[in-house]
Amino acid sequence: MSLLAIENVVAVPLPIVGAFAGILGAIIGSFLNVVIHRIPREQSIVFPNSACPSCREPLRAYDNIPILSFLVLRGRCRFCRNPISIRYPIVELLTALLFVAVALRDGISPALPFDLAFVAAMTALVFIDAEHMILPNVITYPGIIFAVLTRIALPYLAGPEQFDDLPGLLSSFPQLPLWSVSLIGAAIGALVGGGSLWLMGFIWEKLRGVEAMGLGDVKMMFMVGAFLGWRLAVLTIFFGVFSGSIAGVAVMMKRGGRNLQMMLPFGIFLGAGSALFSGVFFPTQLLKTYAGPKLGNISLLLPTTHGLDGIRQVLIEGHGLAEVTTPLFTLFGFLVVLLPFSLWVFGRAVRRAKREGSLIQY
Repeated sequence: MSLLAIENVVAVPLPIVGAFAGILGAIIGSFLNVVIHRIPREQSIVFPNSACPSCREPLRAYDNIPILSFLVLRGRCRFCRNPISIRYPIVELLTALLFVAVALRDGISPALPFDLAFVAAMTALVFIDAEHMILPNVITYPGIIFAVLTRIALPYLAGPEQFDDLPGLLSSFPQLPLWSVSLIGAAIGALVGGGSLWLMGFIWEKLRGVEAMGLGDVKMMFMVGAFLGWRLAVLTIFFGVFSGSIAGVAVMMKRGGRNLQMMLPFGIFLGAGSALFSGVFFPTQLLKTYAGPKLGNISLLLPTTHGLDGIRQVLIEGHGLAEVTTPLFTLFGFLVVLLPFSLWVFGRAVRRAKREGSLIQY
């Protein structure tokens, strides 16, 4: 059930429901700022209370209101007047917008808390990788377990259609129980997502003698692949490689060099891609338009006869126009928003790395 239907069912105006989701997202975003700041420094995310990073003065409750406190204080600490990082309101605002988008997609359904947790984890990983070029095990390992448990429980709570790959797998393994088929999908997704990155890094290291892929990216894609399934994991990697290549070329052009071997925070682009191509933001109708839905069809990610017929029916005959134009506009909107956002976060990471001397060239 989407929020568009909720408005009619529970008689709550849609803007109010969206505002509630946004407020919740901003609050979670404020907590994610604590996670982003403390986990790389191996500090507790529970104690002590939030404090100014410069003067260490504990923050008052009214100075810790998401987004608003930053605006009221004009981006400076109330006590020492040192600047507050722009990252804090950006994380809060971004999480609020993501929660609204997730709620609009899921509505009041058992899938909603699972998708919100996934989006929150990816947001934390993106910003940690941008600042520290690490993807902490304390997030990725529990994330993998969370993805597996979600694949077991959610098909029974919300139906197998919650996962892009599960209907096709059920037709391929009709004799197996639902939970085991869903776990097969999680395993395939994890191997395609994390395994493909590990294999590319292993081959490159053997050929060139340098490390090409951090294990943090691999473990992150194990989590993403297990949660989303193998087809959306492939699209996530494609988005990450595409946007990461644009960022890498931009850095080389700015620096006037042609050395391709630079240490870049690839997790930024993988995290943005996982949000873009998750079931939250990338409705499966668009994927089914371009590819047949069954696992046995190896050309799932290529224009098949089924896919071309679907496109022809939409463009020429007008069949299913509403089902395809909505995800097309969704895809276009998030490409316009997420790709520039990823490049912006990447630019901040590069500038920070250059200041600290951690932008490594081999």
